Amino acid sequence: MYHRANIYLLTAKIPMRNLLLAAALPLLFTAGCSIIYKQPIYQGNLIKKEAVDQLKVGMNKQEVALLLGTPSISDIFHTDRWDYTSAQRIDRIAHTEIKNLTIYFQNDLVTRWEGDYFPNQDEKLAESARKQFGPNLSRKEHGNR
Repeated sequence: MYHRANIYLLTAKIPMRNLLLAAALPLLFTAGCSIIYKQPIYQGNLIKKEAVDQLKVGMNKQEVALLLGTPSISDIFHTDRWDYTSAQRIDRIAHTEIKNLTIYFQNDLVTRWEGDYFPNQDEKLAESARKQFGPNLSRKEHGNR
């Protein structure tokens, strides 16, 4: 009988110790952690405010492409319209904000534009991309064209 009682006491204490240890270790390891950081995600065209300010009625498509870059959407069924779309996701619940700048053409000349974009974020992203990746290689290699 004595032997069984000792075994019962030992087995009764071990699970309680393990339970306390199992509960305390995760708390100890995560005590210094804050909420997980999610990096903001930007997608689409990076449009500078100065470029949009330079848009003028009467510019041709080539001039607009040189100024703003290739449009995100250039529909073959609606050739009189170019869309420059940008998306920004910054919070943890994946809330995405989408902005669209639309350029309208008639006979391949700009007639009007409307919409919005992320001027501050786009300029910061463009500057950080230039610092990280350098200038546009095609312009560097073909600078005199």
